[in-house]
Amino acid sequence: MSLSAPASPIDATATSVDAPVLTPSALDAAARHVGDLLAMAIGHTPAHGALIVYDTRCALNLALTAAYRRAVPGATFVDFDAVTPEQVLAAFASMAADDLVVLIQSTSFRLEAFRIRIELFKRGLKVIEHVHLSRMPGEQGLHYIASLAYDPAYYRGVGHALKARIDGARSGVVDSGGERLVFASPFELAKLNIGDYSGMNNIGGQFPLGEVFTEARDLEAVNGRVRIFVFGDTAFMVNRPATPITLIVERGRVVGADDATPEFDNMLAIIRAHEGEVWLRELGFGMNRAFSRERLVDDIGTYERMCGIHLSLGAKHGVYQKPQFKRKDARYHVDVFAVTEAVYLDDEQVYRDGAWVV
Repeated sequence: MSLSAPASPIDATATSVDAPVLTPSALDAAARHVGDLLAMAIGHTPAHGALIVYDTRCALNLALTAAYRRAVPGATFVDFDAVTPEQVLAAFASMAADDLVVLIQSTSFRLEAFRIRIELFKRGLKVIEHVHLSRMPGEQGLHYIASLAYDPAYYRGVGHALKARIDGARSGVVDSGGERLVFASPFELAKLNIGDYSGMNNIGGQFPLGEVFTEARDLEAVNGRVRIFVFGDTAFMVNRPATPITLIVERGRVVGADDATPEFDNMLAIIRAHEGEVWLRELGFGMNRAFSRERLVDDIGTYERMCGIHLSLGAKHGVYQKPQFKRKDARYHVDVFAVTEAVYLDDEQVYRDGAWVV
């Protein structure tokens, strides 16, 4: 079921915006980063099978497919658009536990009721998902490729140190440049997405890596103001207002928004219409140094790894269960990104000058 790749990772399906940016040096970097991820994070070796399912709808997808061809030359490659859903499912079924499946998606593959990553994890497979690549054209493709670089000393060292600080803290503060958001509560045990899967049930997930996340145990103990420079819009795309929006938070709810745009007001109105009020839940410590306030990508799920603080608006959070929320009623989880000047856990500053200091 292996299909040949285009002779060049850039062909007629690539847009004129995409094509000049993904240069041979960028493709070399992609292959190098993919190889490092497989060796150091995923732990894949030639002793196990590898299946790469891809499409050819955008230049970044073509580039990553070419990178995996170089990094995993013995893999089986399947063009999702050139075969039937039954053939894709048969390819999955041919894989054994501890084999690798990589999904390189311009949007997001759909196989009716088959929840691809969840079902593959149930079979004991290692899974790497690259999703919504078509949302990151041109120079954004370079940022995405850079975000795949894996530095185990940084991710594991800083990631575990952050988790230890979070798990032991009694309070925290996010300083967004003249505004302070205060978490007067201990935090839920932090979760890691740093390429260290020891002790975890599943190996892999959605890439790129780089996040430690938690939330206040007592959500009503969160008060203050926080300036956000990006929020996720209704199309799951990055929306960057001309002026940062200042959220006013009382007892864990957003009760006001200074300098809000019509798009942001609309998003708040949608949440309130279904949930009654706008809760602030996740406190995310993004670690990926390829993304910053200056280096953005349009896909909000990818940009979530940005080095700095992100928060979520809405009652939905699939990891932390709180008694005041019923799963069926919690519908929204909207990522917003703080202007991160400093972060404190108890009295210790853990973020300054654009970097984590732990």
